[in-house]
Amino acid sequence: MTEKDRTLVISPNWIGDAVMAQPLLRLLKQAHPERAIDVLAPPQVVPVWRRIQEADDILVTPFRHRALQLGERWRYARILKERGYSDAYVLPNTLKYALIPWLARIPRRVGYKGEMRYGMVNVMHHDDKPRRSMVPFYAALAREPEVRLPGKLVRPYLVVGGEETEQVGKRFGVDLSRPLVAFAPGAEFGIAKRWPPAYYGALAAKVVDAVPGVQVVLLGSPNDRETCDQVLRHVAGAAGAAVRNLAGQTSLDDAIALLARASAVVSNDSGLLHIASALNRPVVALYGSTDPDYAPPLSEVARTVSLRLACSPCRKRECPLGHHDCMNKMSVERVWSELVPILVPVKGSAVRA
Repeated sequence: MTEKDRTLVISPNWIGDAVMAQPLLRLLKQAHPERAIDVLAPPQVVPVWRRIQEADDILVTPFRHRALQLGERWRYARILKERGYSDAYVLPNTLKYALIPWLARIPRRVGYKGEMRYGMVNVMHHDDKPRRSMVPFYAALAREPEVRLPGKLVRPYLVVGGEETEQVGKRFGVDLSRPLVAFAPGAEFGIAKRWPPAYYGALAAKVVDAVPGVQVVLLGSPNDRETCDQVLRHVAGAAGAAVRNLAGQTSLDDAIALLARASAVVSNDSGLLHIASALNRPVVALYGSTDPDYAPPLSEVARTVSLRLACSPCRKRECPLGHHDCMNKMSVERVWSELVPILVPVKGSAVRA
């Protein structure tokens, strides 16, 4: 491969944002199929990029979260300079990420203005007012500023191998020949995005009662373990035997593999929601403090539940009014009514609504 024959994409820090950046890479690959695309990503989102076919090489950021580390960025930029990039796409809006391709002397550096990055970003796009949803927001970087994207974008798409899902299922005792429903009750951004654990517990009991032989798995990071334990405590009676808390036990790779085989997924607005959507799983997405129009699920079968109260979306980590009505008033029956039509039983067994 000749000098200046690679593209660098600097990944967002959030899992869901990384998923929604995939259509950008598809457009870049279509424009220059001969050009390899490297993705510079923080460790927590690397499992997502490994499942994006357009990403040729994944480079893991060596920087600490929220730290400038100017010396370390300069040294890493020297390594990148040797790889020979013709262009770079800076997806985070922070100054410190724009420093990297500038220090690496990559000639074409594309991104949004963000933190006043004039000079460091030399192909400058400007933030939307009103905002577009995230997929076209990132994908627009594939075109010159002010040039509209033609037509409808293809949804984000992740690839998971069947052998991987079988291995993960065996390791965690999940029988993939039976119906599998996944819940993601957590959300890294804050409690304002979380539907109450008691409601998830009641919904799990309904699923177990309705779908013969079903397994309900609770997925999330170690930070979600306590929330998922609360869900389990609210699953009534014998239904609890069919519900398992895997939060904190599975890696993100494992969770992706299990989501790839789920008959249905119920999730707050979180990274796991957007992974499930990019795996084209049937999803019910629950939105409270965030805007469902900004980051909607894009799978072929997707139901969005949002009460659209006057106070939402506030986009806060905690409810600024103290009542959390956007989630507390979202009833179990409301979510159940959206879930019932998309439950897909194995081998044609009937769902008892």
